[in-house]
Amino acid sequence: MSNKSKGSNAERELYDMFVKNNFRAVRVAGSGRMDNADCDLIAGKPGEKYAIEAKSTKKSSKYISKEQMNSFIVFSEIFGLTPVIAVRFNRLGWFFLNPKDLEDSGKNWVLSQETARQKGKRFSQFFSKEDNKMENGVGFEELDYEIIEEIEDDDDDTE
Repeated sequence: MSNKSKGSNAERELYDMFVKNNFRAVRVAGSGRMDNADCDLIAGKPGEKYAIEAKSTKKSSKYISKEQMNSFIVFSEIFGLTPVIAVRFNRLGWFFLNPKDLEDSGKNWVLSQETARQKGKRFSQFFSKEDNKMENGVGFEELDYEIIEEIEDDDDDTE
């Protein structure tokens, strides 16, 4: 399997993870190959918007060029998205980090398994449901359910 196929599979796996956790998500076409496609996924819920740069490796460290990371940060800022690095190490699973947690190796930014374990969080920790509460205390899951009920009630009125 080519590196491109492995990367695409990792992105699809990550996309599925967001969708299963009630996020809206899209994979960015041409990410890693085209200009102006500076992230791999965009995901969000009301009040939360993320640009995700996905990395997958079987090695103990993953290197990211400073140019790629700079483009990713600029892209995130332009669209008002919170930048997130998602890295999957074989047999360890996914870790989610703030780009500022990457280590400077001089020419590149580097993310080691050790850094991922120390500073990274798992999906449910990084995208905590407790952080997704609105000011009035209604959770987004409850809000989605209320919206669905309203739509169903409107449909009943039209029959």
